[in-house]
Amino acid sequence: MPVVRSLITYVVTVLYIAVAGPIGLFAGMVLRSQNGLYWLGHGGVRLALALAGIRWKVAGREHLPSTAAVFCSNHESNVDPPVLFEALHPRIKVLYKAELRSIPILTAAFDLAGFVPVARGDREKSLASIAKGSDTLRKGGAFLIFPEGTRSRTGDLLPFKKGGFIMAIDAQAPIVPVAIRGGRNAMRKGSAFVRPVKVSIRIGKPIPTAGMTLNDRDALIAQVRGEVQKLLDEGPLWT
Repeated sequence: MPVVRSLITYVVTVLYIAVAGPIGLFAGMVLRSQNGLYWLGHGGVRLALALAGIRWKVAGREHLPSTAAVFCSNHESNVDPPVLFEALHPRIKVLYKAELRSIPILTAAFDLAGFVPVARGDREKSLASIAKGSDTLRKGGAFLIFPEGTRSRTGDLLPFKKGGFIMAIDAQAPIVPVAIRGGRNAMRKGSAFVRPVKVSIRIGKPIPTAGMTLNDRDALIAQVRGEVQKLLDEGPLWT
């Protein structure tokens, strides 16, 4: 039953955060190591997804780059970020909305892991966040961005925002188009109950930004958005 499954998932996840959170913060703040933090983070995400009955398949793993990259995905569900966190890269960082910084222990973990908040509506803070992300990319890091800025309620791609693309161009890092679908029914509108779903992830070929300048960002956005749409049009992986 969705109610029972949801309650179990929420309770166990909260308990996991309460126990593992301080350990991860100790590893990050005192030992100055992200390894333990990411290990615990992946453990918690896998546990929550398993309890919720969320499964996924991935096509296009051969396109995963071995260098710094920006993974650019559509966004249709609350389950998209944790599923992609597991599926794409063992040390992936996320460019996320600053409004999500409401849970102190998670905020601290995000900061230690190198996740970068973007304050929408505050140009100065947004530019500082983009600069921080670019620096991480130049050091070999990988980022996940959701350029639509919010979940699409219909499944149709929304207009892409520019921040993540500016970051990629600044660092001269490739952008990897990603399409995710199937998670929409996990949490229906107005409901807190989590339902089992099968999620499909398609990974496209990296699009290089080497030699590009900020003058090329609109063309780059159009190209990446087109590739994400093509991946979505290929349909689900589950039969």
